Amino acid sequence: MLCVRQVCLFSLRRYQARTLCNDLLLSQINCCTHEDEVFSLVGWNKARLSEKHVGIALNMLWQLQKKRPFLLRTSDYVRSHSQFLALCILAENKVEHMEDEAIVDTLYSILRLNAEDHISLAEVLVTEAWKRLKRLSLPALSKFALCLCKQHRHFSPVIGQVAHIVDMKLDSVQDIRVLSVLMISISDVITESFRDRLLHKAEQLLEEKDEVHFNYARRIVQFLQNVKLRYHPLLEKCNRIFLESASHIDVHSMSRIFGLYEQLGFDNAEFRLMAKQLLSESMDDYYDPETFVKLFFALGPMAGSKIRERLLVTAAHMAEEFSSHQVLVILKTMQKMKCRNSHLLKKMASVLHKHLDSYQVLQLVKLTQYLVVLHCQDLELFAKLKMLLLGYLKFSVIPADTAAIIRVLAMLPSFQVEEMIINKAAAVLPQCRLQHLNYIATALVKWNHHGQLHWQNSSELCAKLLQKLNDCGFQRLQKANNLNLLLEELTHVNGEWFEEVLSEETMAMCQRLIDQITWANVLPLSIFLIKSDHRCPTLFDRIASVTVENIDKIHPTEIYFILLLFSALNYDPPDNEDFFNSCIQHLTCNLSKYHLETYHLVLLGHVLAMAGYFPPVLITKIFNVCFLSKLDAQLKVLPDKMKQRVHSSLMKLNRAVCLECPEFHIPWFHGPYCQRRPALVTNNSLFFYQIALEFLDSKAFSKDYSRHLKGEPAVKKRHLEMLGYRVVQISHFEWNSMVLSTQDEQLEYLRQQLYGIQ
Repeated sequence: MLCVRQVCLFSLRRYQARTLCNDLLLSQINCCTHEDEVFSLVGWNKARLSEKHVGIALNMLWQLQKKRPFLLRTSDYVRSHSQFLALCILAENKVEHMEDEAIVDTLYSILRLNAEDHISLAEVLVTEAWKRLKRLSLPALSKFALCLCKQHRHFSPVIGQVAHIVDMKLDSVQDIRVLSVLMISISDVITESFRDRLLHKAEQLLEEKDEVHFNYARRIVQFLQNVKLRYHPLLEKCNRIFLESASHIDVHSMSRIFGLYEQLGFDNAEFRLMAKQLLSESMDDYYDPETFVKLFFALGPMAGSKIRERLLVTAAHMAEEFSSHQVLVILKTMQKMKCRNSHLLKKMASVLHKHLDSYQVLQLVKLTQYLVVLHCQDLELFAKLKMLLLGYLKFSVIPADTAAIIRVLAMLPSFQVEEMIINKAAAVLPQCRLQHLNYIATALVKWNHHGQLHWQNSSELCAKLLQKLNDCGFQRLQKANNLNLLLEELTHVNGEWFEEVLSEETMAMCQRLIDQITWANVLPLSIFLIKSDHRCPTLFDRIASVTVENIDKIHPTEIYFILLLFSALNYDPPDNEDFFNSCIQHLTCNLSKYHLETYHLVLLGHVLAMAGYFPPVLITKIFNVCFLSKLDAQLKVLPDKMKQRVHSSLMKLNRAVCLECPEFHIPWFHGPYCQRRPALVTNNSLFFYQIALEFLDSKAFSKDYSRHLKGEPAVKKRHLEMLGYRVVQISHFEWNSMVLSTQDEQLEYLRQQLYGIQ
């Protein structure tokens, strides 16, 4: 008994001495300021390293890298060091003895150091963490989920289990950092209802926190992009955080935010103004290709002439240093800038020759599109692109890829169509979505029209393929039983083929699914109907009733498109006043809450004026010196298309307010519109009144069978009549009809319209 007691006392003393020694070693590892210090400690104490030492050492190696600027990191040196390999082997052997948090931290450090050569360690760590998944704390769970995403395990069973745990514990999540990481990690495996719960939780936590790091907000925007949802309330909260964190956002984060906004179809002039100022002031700091390309992407589309020229000169100077991806970003940005700088384009084309083989198929498709739009003149480059695209097409089995290749091949100059392309198109048609059918149809029509089909019976084969394509389009529509999925497809469809072949059937299908219209899908449905130019009373009435019933759930920017549908197509729903008044009340009561931008308010004011509504709160806010000065500043950073649209809307709104609401005492300040009055048709006997004659083309009417006069020409007629004109509007379908086939018949028709004389 005494012997046993002595052995136990000896073991205890030895354990205490080892713990004391080990604590000292831990302190030494934690005090390291360079990787070599860590490696030296590992080399001297290899036999005494416990699982805790190994985990702390690997974590310290990543922390030391993290403190350095990205371009000064030495991850390659760390990974190739012999002691790093020793650490990885030790970690793999001691995984089972590690604490839960240590396993996740070690996995995170290994992945951040890009240690792909030590994949077996990562696999062992993932397996062990998976076993302990249910007992991981929420911060550890979020870190583990991030590691899984870095390993591209977006759809793995373990991610599904992480999502289930988050679903069960969501109410207990109180840290927006933890939640934001979990949201982007599980975004690919969640249901729509779970998605909405996550969004609600994110909104709640953002409201509760006085200060939120911009990276957490960026992750939430990333989540919205992952689930393809433009949810304005959350986007605006995140945007507000970006504006408040302006001084801390570097060019890398700025370009990522711009990229996310672009993919979501979200824009904010305040963010653009802030980004323009910060990036313009720090241009000289971006002298390496990596950061310069991000600067070019973020600043280029909104830069003034001097800064734009500096960007183009620097890009041309750096061209030889750009990677294949960076060349793609430069060309994409040049397209957005509408920049056809021949010198820079030649430089990019020259660099592309050495990068072509490194692009994946969809990158080649985008690259070809950019070069065509920018009018690149390098025929040798186009010849290489053609060969690469045809090679990918020959072995393509994915319908979306096949359609994208065919679409871009049709853009190439002087392209001779091979029979293989037609056969390939025919093979994938039954699996194609509407968007991809539209791509193929557009290409076929173009090739046939320009005589680019040269083999025997090519016209007959093309006609058969077009008929098969039409049949596939009809079949896809007829199988539709979910309005949301149908609208998702219709978002990307336009062009003559769809309008001529499928528009009527699409309207009929939307009417068959009318009971599925909810407040959540009135926006995409309204946008589709605006784009289609079809006046469908049953759908319009349903949209109006759903909007009124759910007005508090619909964001003002979405209400704009709903109002535009009714105003642009000149349609009054049964409860017209109730519909418009509900929308107006919701807008005016929440002007300050939603932080609507100046140009959004102008667009809303104009669309309401088209329908004959002039809310005093909105009108007086818009026609204010401070407001117009702010609008002027924001217009300078908006895309050209939006800039022109807002300017036109402001001019038309000003005209409408001056003519229809003189009690507001708003000055008539749009001189160019006064100068562009319609031509007057008079004769010697008509000195006491004026006649305005206007010929209306097809754009003035809806495209359905009713051929109803649209909102803009109807408002123009209303305003001319208020100015004292008698307005005669002559439609193109009357003027070009068989009834008026001769000049005498046309003159007689004009005489009758103008003077009522037969």
